[in-house]
Amino acid sequence: MGYQTETIAAISTAASNSGIGIVRISGEEALSIIDKIYRGKCGKLISTQKSHTVHYGFIEDGDEMIDEVLVVLMKGPQSYTGEDTVEIDCHGGIYVTKRILDTVIKNGARPADPGEFSKRAFLNGRIDLSQAEAVMDIIQSKNDFALQSSLNQLKGSVKKIIGEIRNKIIYHTAYIETALDDPEHIDMEGYGDKLRVVVNDILKEIKKLLLTSNDGKIAKEGIKTVILGKPNAGKSSLLNVLTGQERAIVTDVAGTTRDILEESIQLEGITLNVVDTAGIHNTQDIVEKIGVDRAKSSAESADLILYVIDASLPLNENDFEIINMIQEKRVIILFNKSDLSTVIDETEVKKWIKKPIVHVSAKQETGMMELTGLIKEMFYQGEISFNDEIYITNSRHLAALNDAYKSLEKVIESIDHLLSEDFYTIDLMDAYEALGRITGESMGEDLVNEIFSKFCVGK
Repeated sequence: MGYQTETIAAISTAASNSGIGIVRISGEEALSIIDKIYRGKCGKLISTQKSHTVHYGFIEDGDEMIDEVLVVLMKGPQSYTGEDTVEIDCHGGIYVTKRILDTVIKNGARPADPGEFSKRAFLNGRIDLSQAEAVMDIIQSKNDFALQSSLNQLKGSVKKIIGEIRNKIIYHTAYIETALDDPEHIDMEGYGDKLRVVVNDILKEIKKLLLTSNDGKIAKEGIKTVILGKPNAGKSSLLNVLTGQERAIVTDVAGTTRDILEESIQLEGITLNVVDTAGIHNTQDIVEKIGVDRAKSSAESADLILYVIDASLPLNENDFEIINMIQEKRVIILFNKSDLSTVIDETEVKKWIKKPIVHVSAKQETGMMELTGLIKEMFYQGEISFNDEIYITNSRHLAALNDAYKSLEKVIESIDHLLSEDFYTIDLMDAYEALGRITGESMGEDLVNEIFSKFCVGK
């Protein structure tokens, strides 16, 4: 692709004042550009130095010194992009970093597009598409599980297993095609039964990956958790306990919370995207009514609902409205204010809604460990741990795996119905191409461009 001959540059650190800023340059003119603007004490050109070395000196724009820097030299193809790459580590002021970038561009580079460094790494065969996407997943990780999964993917865990499956598929596709072209020398008698065994094994492998997608999605994105209850049940107090800070205003006045309040929290490595809502009740107050409507809307899209019941008071019509609304959702019922005299028992509540119950006290901060354990049990298929197990966290990968699975099921159907071997190869190749979309081996240029356009500039 023609644009790869151009040398690109970008600031690779955040646009804020910090201790260090990094300007990255990649392309065939990277070394000549740094030679023009860098001055070291020894007077040697950086382009003549060994790769993967660090050099101390100054960046200059003509006769003007801009900053004191360290320059990291990485010559292609042994660099992230596969091209000659230079990173300038300067002081982290916004102005000085931009001045250095402007100087680099003035001397022959062009501004990099979003994700263009990673895109070049992909196009030059340094990483596959699943590894490139893992780079952004690492940056956006919200917890240890998500980070570890992304690191495993960056190391090639997804690439490896998808490659192994594709190799099996293409081997049998090639064998069938060869046999059809040379029937006199290659006997296909009974081959369908042999192929059925192979395809069923592959289906099991893909099914195992598909089953990890729920855990993977939770690890990557977190659980959308909506706190529901009638006014003054203790919803905002619960949010404050979960976050460990006074995020919500708490008073004895019912209806203090009138709008939704969102907060992302960590519970033993689980990310909860918590939404505190207005108390569900009938009201003529316009503002309160908007808050109640938003609470109901949030509940509809929730992964988990924490239904807070004030256990010191009897259930009323507001509770029954909530109970009717959440019957089909994942729900944990919290008997709050368990430090007070309780007038509701579990048997009464379970007559109306059969969901797990945890006794908590937001005031005394009790019951949180039991709540955390119940959430993990409810959402995770198994214990997520820091090992080499693969979790499918990318919706694009999930769609491709589903497509491959459906195509391979058609192969089994063709075998069962004793159809011609030509039908086998059509669906085998469809599965092969679908899996290739995960690694980027079966993708059009437009889709590749779209994926990398979502990356950070400078990455």
